[in-house]
Amino acid sequence: MLKQSMWHKLGGTSSSGRTRSFSLLPHLTPSSSPSSQRHQGHSAAPSNIVTITHHKSPAAARRSRSQYPGQLLEVKEVMSQAEGQQKNLVHSIDSLPTRGPLSCLDQDLLLLKATSAATLSCLGECLNILQQTTQSHSSQAPPPQSHASQHNGVPVWTVPKSPSGEQLKNGGLTPLQSTERSPDISPSEEVTDTEDNDEEDLGVLDDQRSVILHLLSQLKLGMDLTRVVLPTFILEKRSLLEMYANFMAHPDMFLSITAGATAEDRIVRFVEYYLTAFHEGRKGAVAKKPYNPVLGETFHCSWEVPRDKVKPLVRSNQGPAREPARGSNNSQQGEDSPEGSYRVRFVAEQVSHHPPVSGFYCECRERQMCVNAHVWTKSKFMGMSVGVSMVGEGVLCLLEHDEEYVFTLPCAYARSILTVPWVELGGKVSINCIKSGYSATVTFHTKPFYGGKVHRVTAEVKHNPTNTIVCKAQGEWNGTLEFTYSSGETKVIDTCKLPVIRKKLRPVERQGRMESRRLWQHVTKSLKEGNMEEATEHKHRLEESQRVEERKRAADNKPWKPKYFTKEGDGWIYNNPLWKST
Repeated sequence: MLKQSMWHKLGGTSSSGRTRSFSLLPHLTPSSSPSSQRHQGHSAAPSNIVTITHHKSPAAARRSRSQYPGQLLEVKEVMSQAEGQQKNLVHSIDSLPTRGPLSCLDQDLLLLKATSAATLSCLGECLNILQQTTQSHSSQAPPPQSHASQHNGVPVWTVPKSPSGEQLKNGGLTPLQSTERSPDISPSEEVTDTEDNDEEDLGVLDDQRSVILHLLSQLKLGMDLTRVVLPTFILEKRSLLEMYANFMAHPDMFLSITAGATAEDRIVRFVEYYLTAFHEGRKGAVAKKPYNPVLGETFHCSWEVPRDKVKPLVRSNQGPAREPARGSNNSQQGEDSPEGSYRVRFVAEQVSHHPPVSGFYCECRERQMCVNAHVWTKSKFMGMSVGVSMVGEGVLCLLEHDEEYVFTLPCAYARSILTVPWVELGGKVSINCIKSGYSATVTFHTKPFYGGKVHRVTAEVKHNPTNTIVCKAQGEWNGTLEFTYSSGETKVIDTCKLPVIRKKLRPVERQGRMESRRLWQHVTKSLKEGNMEEATEHKHRLEESQRVEERKRAADNKPWKPKYFTKEGDGWIYNNPLWKST
């Protein structure tokens, strides 16, 4: 149907009765092959046919031969021709008038433009995989990693190395300069969160589809979406800072990490917590986007965790169940915690706007454990999907055991953005404890083109000094996870059935001006009421206010200084972390 529609649009009869023939690509017969196309390129072409001439410099040809050995070189040449044709197609579409019988905003043309870009993106990824496989077989060494880059126009997501927790804690970098700490929010000020922020699937309506198509007409493959204003109807009713807080929806599992009697038990518990955090944090697979935090925006909350919910016993496969030894800090009741509960406190701040970087910190003083993390969200347009790379790392500190676990985060992809969008996680992340010698590799698998399951995840925990696998996990990050331990014992966790402990925070009317819930309250209210025009207007006012303040700071030559975090190397550290006050 689409092909017939495109044929009528590109080669139809004009209103004057004269037949016109207009083509954006060379017409290929069914028997045309890449080699025959190259030979045809030397013959004369009709004037109404776009002729692609792909020139390659001698230096580029040498690089291509060395980079793509053997048969891959021919594949790369065909890909280069296809890329040239696609660029010419895009140029021809963009050159059309905005109005008239054949417009550059025609929905079928925009769909052709998007699908052709997505197809090339997928083929480029396949070629990259083949190249890496060939190199690994020839050299028996893994390909080097680098910062997020582009390979033949296709985003290659890698995470740059940030300063390790050991460097940050032990003063290997510039010492902290700011001593301002999070405001002392009393538990008596906070109330249990009653917001129901469940999101419905984003089924794209016809009017919404036209908005998305118009947006696609302005995007290029691999384009950074940081400064692109996205339509309001794709927003979910929470800030990105609150989304990070929702990853802590199972604080009982988080606190159980430090209760492990051995280093092996503690890293296994951390992996169990890590894998179960994404379901609630991501709200399943709904493809909606949190609000982009404005510079200086903050989010504060806490959780009260009943002490009997924190798993105190070691696993049965490590011997008789027993209460692990506890330090004096564990037996003390926290200053701010109600009797019989632990208090977990969370603070997040948008520390940078260009690039967009968020810092967040979470601690439990009674259990002597804390997490410090920074995340730079880098989004790229990939044709029929959008990829978001979470650049940065977090450090979990277990002060009772003097252990630090450095971890990274997966990428997220919004798929099928023109039909019914959905989200999947992808990429390989690591969890590493230098002191104990244990590490974990977690792989979020993206769905293959044909067959396969969605939302698959696998994990492996290894004791590096002995090269021993002590735990394996597999399943779905938003479904059922199965853990297998070295003893042969197994455990199944259904993330959909895990009890969620609701966070506590101050009512909106008692929050500070830059706290997320208060800052975005009018946008959230309009989204709940389904009034997209009003939500867009409120969102525009916030963004314009931020631009005015940014221009004023630039005019006064006053750089922005975050309240609760200080930049250290490539990372951001909370000003008064638990490891400094103990």
